[in-house]
Amino acid sequence: MATATYPPPPPFYRLYKDYLEDPKSAPAPPPPIEGTYVCFGGNYTTDDVLPSLEEQGVRQLYPKGPNVDFKKELRSLNRELQLHILELADVLVERPSQYARRVEDISLIFKNLHHLLNSLRPHQARATLIHILELQIQSRKQAVEDIKRRREEAKRILKESLGTLDGQ
Repeated sequence: MATATYPPPPPFYRLYKDYLEDPKSAPAPPPPIEGTYVCFGGNYTTDDVLPSLEEQGVRQLYPKGPNVDFKKELRSLNRELQLHILELADVLVERPSQYARRVEDISLIFKNLHHLLNSLRPHQARATLIHILELQIQSRKQAVEDIKRRREEAKRILKESLGTLDGQ
């Protein structure tokens, strides 16, 4: 049942049957899960850490450590990938039986490229969030300016109206 595509709701939904009549009758939600949990038959963890290439059983082609020059390493791996693809084309023409090793090398380069790019995801998320917040601030400032402008326009129209009424 835990591995079903659309499992039934958990049995505690019955605790909420009188919620519409008395919202206070519902129990408080459980605390957030920490550690590992099972979802649709798969084991997951709340620790959001990118596993290293060694943990995944893949050889790392770029230097280890926290001070990796991502731009340089991505360019290097990209050049190496281009070279291996050209070599694969050459091998397929001249020695088609030896293509498997070249495909494995290309696969290894792709895995390293993906790992490097995934290492940059937290930075990308922060930059995206900063950009969204800056856009929100800008739109709110524009809305405030628009309100101020319309308020001044309304004051002007009110003064004109009062002047017209006083003149009659």
